[in-house]
This record gives sequence, structure tokens and C-alpha cells, in this order.
Amino acid sequence: MHLSFDYLAVGVFAFVQWRVSRVLLAAGARRWQGAGLGAVRWAVAAFSMAVALGYVLTWPEMATVLRVSGPHATLAGALALGYLMTATGVLAVYEISRGIGRKWNAPADPGRRRAIQTAGNALMAAPLAVMGYGTFIERSDFRVREVDIPLADLPADLDGLRILQLSDIHLSIFLREDELARVIGQSIELKPHLAVVTGDLISARGDPLDACLRQLGRLKADAGVFGCLGNHERYAGVEDYTTRAAARLEIDFLRDRARELRFGGAVLNLAGVDYQRMGQKHLYLRNAGALVKPGTCNLLLSHNPDVLPVAARQGYDLVLSGHTHGGQVTVEILDRSFSPAHFFTPYVYGLYRAGRTAEYVTRGIGTIGVPARIGAPPEISLLRLRKA
Repeated sequence: MHLSFDYLAVGVFAFVQWRVSRVLLAAGARRWQGAGLGAVRWAVAAFSMAVALGYVLTWPEMATVLRVSGPHATLAGALALGYLMTATGVLAVYEISRGIGRKWNAPADPGRRRAIQTAGNALMAAPLAVMGYGTFIERSDFRVREVDIPLADLPADLDGLRILQLSDIHLSIFLREDELARVIGQSIELKPHLAVVTGDLISARGDPLDACLRQLGRLKADAGVFGCLGNHERYAGVEDYTTRAAARLEIDFLRDRARELRFGGAVLNLAGVDYQRMGQKHLYLRNAGALVKPGTCNLLLSHNPDVLPVAARQGYDLVLSGHTHGGQVTVEILDRSFSPAHFFTPYVYGLYRAGRTAEYVTRGIGTIGVPARIGAPPEISLLRLRKA
């Protein structure tokens, strides 16, 4: 599924850039001749190559191969992906309006022709406006979302337990430390019994990991602060460092480990695993079954939400995950949400169930790829356990 989506995206973006290039070359041919037209052709070719390189750098593995530093790769990838997404929207609107114009644009009615052209131009500006809104407004519209999670056979002393979940922070050039400090301030005000962080503190090697940990170190919860690691800690090669540095701040990242937390007369068995690669489902939670404690409420922290069916078979009562950003760019059609994340997993956002096991997938805080959120604002999750 990953490769299918990648091939589809590459095909769509290549077509869009080809069409954009043709438009630019045609405009150049109408205005210049000779050396001037040659310069236009070289400029269009160079621009297309720069876009292609930027898009390649959205894959962390390729940034490593090409030896491009994390922040530079993040910026180049964001510029290329943002441009391609916007250009795709503009081109789609342009083709639709042109088709309508050919059908309704009567030569004998210049007033109708002008009206159609004006409407088409306004519609073509819409993708730019939406991307601008997602980048400069919704991206930093940090919201608290409170969710009740009913669990079967939940001990009475765990009924009403409040769990703060932060995920996918991605502290980088597109999320400043003062913005994260605002998130932490909002989180502290919630006074949770337990706080968990479900991976992706940064986006790439060279991002301010220590600053992210410093802010997370401000979190307060009765039972402490725990976490699991995400795929971007793996890409950046900082899994061990994150674990050690966080421990000095009394944040315990659980890596194939579990901690028993007592609340009154009840025990919450909190387990955590490193990122489970979505292309290796046969290896999901290979050692996590041994962490389940019979007679307790078992909660699993896993960055990747796809593990739900396996976690259910192993006996976990609740799984907390992130990774998808709730789609990050989501549109709603006929009361159904659609986003690129649906190509990768059915567990995009919200509360899911597999038998007696519940899973909550949060939208998280930061962004990856394009620095915008559309229809999926960042989320500070406050989860309350309830007896079903």
C-alpha cells in the first residue's frame, strides 16, 4: 500500500509539473525569441529539477543518502511538497473551469465570458488560500480534546483516571520551542493522573531534541511521565540518546518494558514498544505479549496504530498511538473524512475497537512534509478511563 501510494503521488505530481512547465514555456514563447526563450527553457528545467529534488528529500532515507542535513532537507521537502500540492489544486480547478468555459462561454456574450473568467480566477486562488490558512492559522491552533474511553472490567479505582497524551511533536524549523511551551502550559493545567508521549519528538537529525525534552520535562502528573519512541527517532538515529536524556528529566521511555503503576487498590500495567515498521506486520509486537500482566489493566504505548489487532490478541485493554497526525490534510465529503493517511492505515484518528481492546489515535502536535494542517488541527489529548 505504501509503494502504491508513492507511485500514485509521483505520477500525479510529475503530470502536474509537466503541465505547469508547458504553460510557462508557452508564455515564454509568446514574449521572447532566441536567447531569451532559451533562458526561459533553462529556468523552467532548473525549477523542475529543484522541485523533484525537494520532493525526494521528503523521504528521510534519501536525505541521508544524499547527505543533506535534517533541517535543510525538511525545508526543501516542505517547499517542494507545498508547491506541488497547491499546484495540483490550482491545475484541477483550472481544467474544470476551462471545461465549463468551453461549454458555456458563448462568443456572442462577452459579459458571460468575463463572468466565467472572473469566477475561474477566484476559484484558482482557493487552493492558495486554503494552504495559507493551514500553514499560518490551523497549524498552531492547539486544542485540548477530552475523550471518555469505556473499558470492560475496569477496576473501580481506575474509573475516571485521566491520561494526558502528547504525540508527534516534531519540534523543528516548523514548530518553535515557544509554541511547544504553550502546549506544555495547556497540558499542565489539565492536572492529569498520568502523562504519556507517543513518539516523534523531532523530524530529523539536527532538530532541537534537547529543547523538546526540556519542555517535556515541565510536565506534571501524579504517576509520572512515560513514553514510547517513534519512527523519526529511528530515522535520526537518536533512540538511545533520547532514552538516556529523558531519564535524567524523570521521563521514562518504555522500550519493550512495562511499569506497574498503582492507583488505590488497582494496578495499571503500562507497557511501551519502539516504532513497529508498518511494512513488517508479521513482526508486530513480537516481544510485547510477555509484558501483559494478568489481573491488571494493561495499557500499551505504540507509535504505530496498526498494531491494534495484535495487541487485542495479546490481551491489552488499551493502546495509545499517534503517527498519522489525524491525516494532517483532511477533507470532509458527505460526512466522511478523507486524507492520504487512509492509503496507509484504517486507524487514522479517534477511538477504535478490536474485541475488548480499545485504541485511541491522536492527531498529535506538529507536522511533517508540508507545514500545514487542514481539517486536522493539532491536539492535546485528555483521556478518561471509564468502566464499560
